[in-house]
Order: sequence, then structure tokens, then C-alpha cells
Amino acid sequence: MPHVEIKCYSGRSDELKRECAYKVAEAIAATFGCSKSSVSVAIKDFPKEEWKEKVWDVNIAPEMDRLYKKPEYSMS
Repeated sequence: MPHVEIKCYSGRSDELKRECAYKVAEAIAATFGCSKSSVSVAIKDFPKEEWKEKVWDVNIAPEMDRLYKKPEYSMS
């Protein structure tokens, strides 16, 4: 606990993904009051042209009422 899944456009290096995952884990541990060793972070890449179909339509739009940080863009 907790597990975080980040979905983003393809093209970032493994080094950058590791840095992001580490920072996210630090922030979650500090905010939730748990150990960093309890936090797991997955990063999944998607080509830009597949974002709407595979991420927006599946994970963002249907979950809008549960998002604590909503995107400041739309896919309409």
C-alpha cells in the first residue's frame, strides 16, 4: 500500500521514469505517513495517437468524479 500507476506518452528514458517514480513515492510516503518501502509505482507508455482511445476514454473520462487532480485539457 499504496500502488500508483502513471500513464504517459511514450518517449521518456528509463532513467527519467525511475526519477519520477522515486519522487512520487517520496511524496506519497510523506503525505500518507507510510514508509517509502510500502509504495510501488508503475509507469506505462502510450503513443500519443492512442492516448484518447486507450487512456482518456478508459481511465480519465469515466473516472472524472473520482479524480482529485483533474486534467486541464479535454479530448472533445
